[in-house]
Amino acid sequence: MLTKRIIPCLDIKDGRTVKGVNFVSLRDAGDPVELAEIYSKSGADELVFLDISATEEKRKTLAELVRKVAATVNIPFTVGGGISSVEDVDVLLQNGADKVSINSAAVKNPELINELAAKFGRQCIVVAIDARQVQGKWLVHLVGGKVPTEIDLFDWVKEVEERGAGEILFTSMDHDGTKAGFANEALAKISDMVSIPVIASGGAGDKEHFCDAFTKGKADAALAASVFHFKEIEIRDLKQKMKEKGIEVRM
Repeated sequence: MLTKRIIPCLDIKDGRTVKGVNFVSLRDAGDPVELAEIYSKSGADELVFLDISATEEKRKTLAELVRKVAATVNIPFTVGGGISSVEDVDVLLQNGADKVSINSAAVKNPELINELAAKFGRQCIVVAIDARQVQGKWLVHLVGGKVPTEIDLFDWVKEVEERGAGEILFTSMDHDGTKAGFANEALAKISDMVSIPVIASGGAGDKEHFCDAFTKGKADAALAASVFHFKEIEIRDLKQKMKEKGIEVRM
């Protein structure tokens, strides 16, 4: 059985790590390279860096940051934000990223998923999906959650797998930053629909929430930000709890 992964997420804005609630009210959480090193040494399985203003401001994720992180950590890391072409991905992978995450660009141009998977291998391509419930239906949102679409979450999940995504990073915008637990019902539905790994995001508040994401939500990995950045949960303690509950984890 594959071990379940714990992934700190560093939202980057203007070169700093930030964290908000429901995608707004951002506050500073520190230097991303320093945080990456701490997480690498404290038991994180992977890292995700999302340049949260890159798509909105139509600029590219900084390759320089990727270079610094690659020189500092010895665990895999994914980079996302403002990626919209083969060239963008090439630069990030050349500078040391292990995977890239695409979101808005994939919705606007679904063929991009096919192109990237064909060029770099699907193991490099993470499709991030931000969704929230609107009148009882899960709908995909773009540009850091600011732009709603009529796209059904579950239809989109199936399509991105068919187009060559290697992983899905699902964030429930309704749960993001609330610390009330992950969207386990939607997670389980997604996990049952696809054969690629699913990363849970949005809602982590305590160790039990992570365990629930793996047991009830059937997720392959769980991602969180503020509970790690502000030391509310230590990764080694979390993994110990998971182990006690019979969840396969790398200690």
